[in-house]
Amino acid sequence: MIELEVERVAHGGVFVAHHEGRVVFVSDAIPGERVSARVTDQRKDRFWRAETVEVLRPSADRREHVWAEAAVDRAPERRAGGAEFGHIAPERQRALKAEVLRDALSRMGGVDRDILVRPVEEELAPGVGADGTGWRTRVRLHVDADGTIGPYASRSHAVVPVASVPLAVAAIAELAPLDQRFPGARAVDLVAPSAGAAEVVVVGAERGPAVARPTIEERVGDRAFRLDRDGFWQVHRGAAATLSRAVQDLVDAERFDPAAANLDLYGGVGLLAAAVGDRFGDRVRITTVEADARATEHAGANLAEWIGARAVTAKVDGFLAELAATAGARERARLRDATVVLDPPRSGAGRAVVEALAELRPRQLVYVACDPVALARDVGLLRARGYELEEVSAFDLFPSTHHLEAVARLGAIV
Repeated sequence: MIELEVERVAHGGVFVAHHEGRVVFVSDAIPGERVSARVTDQRKDRFWRAETVEVLRPSADRREHVWAEAAVDRAPERRAGGAEFGHIAPERQRALKAEVLRDALSRMGGVDRDILVRPVEEELAPGVGADGTGWRTRVRLHVDADGTIGPYASRSHAVVPVASVPLAVAAIAELAPLDQRFPGARAVDLVAPSAGAAEVVVVGAERGPAVARPTIEERVGDRAFRLDRDGFWQVHRGAAATLSRAVQDLVDAERFDPAAANLDLYGGVGLLAAAVGDRFGDRVRITTVEADARATEHAGANLAEWIGARAVTAKVDGFLAELAATAGARERARLRDATVVLDPPRSGAGRAVVEALAELRPRQLVYVACDPVALARDVGLLRARGYELEEVSAFDLFPSTHHLEAVARLGAIV
């Protein structure tokens, strides 16, 4: 056991301290606290990992954890994962997330920005608690060998039985079969779409023969989106509406050309393409690109009212590489006039996609990111290739966790 003075936040939901000159990444703490911690990983020469077991001098921002099963008074191996900031007051959570994003953009992107992480507006997420609870519309519970269900412990595949799921929306919290066993299952998914009833879905250990996949409907304002029940959708109750509005706000209307070869990359079922269309009208030409064929099929139906919209099943890097290799002079001109929205996975767009975009040279990029380090890396790559970061908005779409969502606009330097 070691005692640590907690100094600052680090990416990944942990905090930085030092012990005898060595960096220690410690969880379940807050900068300014003194904690007693158990070292869990000494394999690295440069740093250790540790878990807080006792708070010796608490921060004024420490609160009772929103999830009793994740609290520091439990042994670290018995703490439920997925709510690693649940012990921190909401305003301080957002300040810490802003610090991580600001630091990443400075170190990796080469830009300094004042960052404000905003809560989701109440009108977009009725029923969500201001304390960082009641927002998850999808919860996966894992199944132990004896059929016990629960979340994994943090940084572990050990199932932790729980009596509550406080981050979930009320419909899921009431439905969750936490006291039941599911021997032979791999997981239990709890799904609460915005249109229709919440469901408990038992995921078998073995994949059976191909069958028709159930679909659900999600609503954003007056617009409906059809998708597979197990398909990707933002988990926060107000996230889809928040990101749609953020993308609409960040597209620079003076540079937007509805007749250009506008793109929605990693487009899923068409949410952000629809946001662009709803702002600029049904004459917008936009192609949404998604590797998942089922999602693309749904996107085509969800965007059917736009004559100029189409949905393409392809990996984004391959799609862009083919465009760069085959586009003629006229198509390249339309691509240079384009606005590109991209919403990559947590790993970010990466070098190949950035280089292809830089070659095609669209006027503006609107980048939706769920990982600050991946965003900052890609901003740095884009700045080295003739784009400048113009604006960043950040949103607390994952309260009581270390995650955040950011939307950035980058413009081509003329």
